[in-house]
Amino acid sequence: MADPSTYRPAPGEIPAAPGVYRFLDGQGRVIYVGKAKSLRARLSSYFQDLSALHPRTRTMVTTAAAVEWTVVSTEVESLALEYSWIKEFNPRFNVMYKDDKSYPYLAVTMSETYPRVQVVRGARRAGTRYFGPFVQAWSIRETLDQLLRVFPVRSCAPGVLRRAQASGRPCLLGYIDKCSAPCVGRVSQAEHRALAEDLCAFMAGRTGPYLRQVESEMRAAAAALDFERAARLRDDAAALRKVVERNAVVLPDATDADVFALVRDELTAAVQVFHVRGGRVRGQRGWVIDLVDAPGDAELVHRLLQQVYGALPDPADPGPGARAAGAPPRSGPTTSLGVGERAPADPAPRADPAPGSARRAATSVDDVAHTATTAVPREILVPVLPQDAGAVTDWLCGLRGGRVEVRVPRRGDKAALMDTVRRNAEEALRLHKTRRAGDLTQRSAALEELAEALDLPEAPLRIECYDVSHTQGTYQVASMVVFEDGAPRKADYRRFTVRGQDGAGAVDDTAAMAEVLTRRFRRLVAEREAAVGRLSEGAGTVDGTPVDDDGLPIASGPIDPATGRARRFSYAPSLVVVDGGLPQVRAVRAVLDDLGVEVPLVGLAKRLEEVWVPGEEFPVILPRTSPALYLLQHLRDESHRFAITHHRKKRSAGMTRSVLDSVPGLGPARQAALLKEFGSVRRLRGASVEDLTRVRGIGEALAGTILAYLNGPGPAPGGSGPRDRRTPP
Repeated sequence: MADPSTYRPAPGEIPAAPGVYRFLDGQGRVIYVGKAKSLRARLSSYFQDLSALHPRTRTMVTTAAAVEWTVVSTEVESLALEYSWIKEFNPRFNVMYKDDKSYPYLAVTMSETYPRVQVVRGARRAGTRYFGPFVQAWSIRETLDQLLRVFPVRSCAPGVLRRAQASGRPCLLGYIDKCSAPCVGRVSQAEHRALAEDLCAFMAGRTGPYLRQVESEMRAAAAALDFERAARLRDDAAALRKVVERNAVVLPDATDADVFALVRDELTAAVQVFHVRGGRVRGQRGWVIDLVDAPGDAELVHRLLQQVYGALPDPADPGPGARAAGAPPRSGPTTSLGVGERAPADPAPRADPAPGSARRAATSVDDVAHTATTAVPREILVPVLPQDAGAVTDWLCGLRGGRVEVRVPRRGDKAALMDTVRRNAEEALRLHKTRRAGDLTQRSAALEELAEALDLPEAPLRIECYDVSHTQGTYQVASMVVFEDGAPRKADYRRFTVRGQDGAGAVDDTAAMAEVLTRRFRRLVAEREAAVGRLSEGAGTVDGTPVDDDGLPIASGPIDPATGRARRFSYAPSLVVVDGGLPQVRAVRAVLDDLGVEVPLVGLAKRLEEVWVPGEEFPVILPRTSPALYLLQHLRDESHRFAITHHRKKRSAGMTRSVLDSVPGLGPARQAALLKEFGSVRRLRGASVEDLTRVRGIGEALAGTILAYLNGPGPAPGGSGPRDRRTPP
């Protein structure tokens, strides 16, 4: 019996998106398949106290050795994919969908004299058009009831039709206008067949004209103040949309394809493959590779196709790629083996009915024979065409012994499925990075290798990384992220607003980086001097307390005695990393030299991932599979993310402006403090210098500047409300 805590994923690893999850035993067999509107919430419920679980659930989680998940777009897709994989893998702990039932289909019997529309489950007959499957029987039945209002096609049984023809009176549906009553001659046979064709056209996707008609009638009813009819038509339109809701994981029955997705960064690439057979996703594979060189996407796809189809295994032989016996799979979106290779070449046949049964169970559309997921399909969908696409296609045709098409889907259901596959690749890459960053052994190796590559006396315990973000020189911001012992320390993250010499921002990224590092290490120097009783040159005071350029008090000591926590910038880093090349490194080095701060410094340039050291003519080139390079990349990516987040907030806030924005020396923090204290700009105009100086961060000089600006002829009037009502720029 396995302990669920041994394979439980971290809560942050599981996405909060809809999807399908699979529990696997130690041999890699799927023992349970489920769906969820939120994978994170659902999977967390399995890893609680075992005594609180249902006995069957408790047995399942103690039998499993790993859990995998696949992300989809909607709950409808998760339901359909769950059904397909239950049929595919026949998990021992799944109870539903193991009998002759299947998801409902909408069938139109076009072979009959008067075509009949009905809801059926699975059975297929010649001359009948099927639409579906749908995930909710009640939904398709309610929708059919709505469809009959627009398309009054016959839906009665043959016996009811014969009795109506014999009596000359229609059934109840004919009297309530949900049937055109061809049985009594209200419409001709051709007119009734035309209605059936319109219904089929609507279900086939040509929904626009009919939806527009219903919506037009709804608006007309609302304009005529007939709100009850308008509400019914609104519900009708919603039902029509629901029945034709796109389902990217269910394609036409003839679809036989492999769908590839590729997501990459500078060092790694995540690959996902969905195997579609008979219009259903029959299997899935996923893995993450290290990019030893720097190949393009076309070259990567070329290598990928060679890897997947270069050595096709015998369906009867698991081959060298199978998981070793007793080796448990790993929890995550997919394992290196993946679901696809665990899928059988042919679905297991259903059990025959009892010997005394009058009729054999109908064969479901999902039980029809399909090709193995390990074989070359008729169609291969890729994000970009591979190098020498013609030669690759000829090679695949030779392997298949028939025609194979390699193409990039641009629109339609296959493009939607490609988006789903790409989302799973993105999730797999994110999870790979998270696990790699959280691996203590990897972190220790990365720090030791980084110290050796940079000739540091010891492994850097605290690393700070800086990045600048802006939009064409506007809304310039910067970020500082802190890693301690190779792991993020988000409590020490800081963000900066780049001011520049004239308050309008820096002239370029190099000047912005120099300003940010100046402010950060000037604060460090000031606190060190305050600790020995000296005040930094140029530092101001508020109520006798020394403050820095941001108006924050300068206190001695790294620990705040009131809270017991570290102060904002009290600790010097063991290593400073900047996002950029040699120009940024030189600018920051000049700043540190001017302040007299001795801290190791490097810059990480994008694209080639070069590590630049001050004073060196050539960069340090770390191996692309180096743990140290992964750590630096993680630092750079985290600082970039944090800077972009701050920039977007500032840009959004900058869409409006206040009269206070033009006051020299008055930043956003002090503006907020003034408005919080006085409530409006009008009250600010009536305040005195003494009133303003009571606000934290406002000195006498700044208070005089504020009043002179607000009460002078320059500023435009504004802000008469309880707060400064911001006006468009």
